[in-house]
Amino acid sequence: MQKGYVTKKLGSYPLVGVILSITLALFVTGLFGLLIIYSSQLEKLVRQNVRVQVYLKNGLTESQRTQIEKKLEALPYLSQPEANAQPVIFFVSKDEAARKFIAETGEDFTKFLGENPLHDAYLITIAPAYHSPEDLHKIKKEIEGMNGIFQVYYVEELITAINNNVTRISLILLGLIIIFLLVVILLINNTIRLALFSQRFLIRSMQLVGAKNWFIQKPFLLRAMIYGSVGGLLASAGLTAVVETANRKIEDLKALQSLPHFAMLMGGLFLLGIIISVVSTQASIRRYLRMSLDELY
Repeated sequence: MQKGYVTKKLGSYPLVGVILSITLALFVTGLFGLLIIYSSQLEKLVRQNVRVQVYLKNGLTESQRTQIEKKLEALPYLSQPEANAQPVIFFVSKDEAARKFIAETGEDFTKFLGENPLHDAYLITIAPAYHSPEDLHKIKKEIEGMNGIFQVYYVEELITAINNNVTRISLILLGLIIIFLLVVILLINNTIRLALFSQRFLIRSMQLVGAKNWFIQKPFLLRAMIYGSVGGLLASAGLTAVVETANRKIEDLKALQSLPHFAMLMGGLFLLGIIISVVSTQASIRRYLRMSLDELY
């Protein structure tokens, strides 16, 4: 080999620039994915704390109260119990409710009235699928039709506000998802196209010596898979560091974490980096393979 002559290896193009661009694009996408996960968990947490209050008639025996509890437990629209969550059905006696009210307000209304006018109650959590006004109205009517039930109450305005806000936020997030995906695809695609621009004459030289198209594409595609996977891993590592830092700074943020969803996000970034890199590389190489010599210049 003649001194000063440098050969280019087929399939090689700027390592740092391409990986850095892929990593940054996937990292920003991952941050947006975290926002979606936290929003979803926050909605779930809010809905878990929305309870329907079932007040019992006074004078019921323990046996009658037990029968009512069994009927409530058999309702098909109750939320599924989860670990570290409040019970789906929770009993609050009239005496316990009075003590709590007195402790919070400092006023003993039982002395003024001479009795405790409150009712024993069950607090039940309805599954989010039944949080529409129509379903909740039907549920209220059904429970109020049971023997021994005095009244069923829920904060209708709160449920309506939650449903409206969730719908609005979902539409906004869906639009942002589409925009971010398009930006990421264009960014990675343009980065790879610019990187492959320096290889266009080498690709043509391989064609002139009789190399098949698949033979020319193979090293580029393999390198694209490596770059995409490395970018996905680096982006995942960066997101993990961000989450750990945020958890130390904001302790309540841990309540919104979901390890399965976080793992799916990391895996999605890894696959997204590989897929976009490979597809963009293949499209760029095919373009150069079809170009005439004049177009290459």
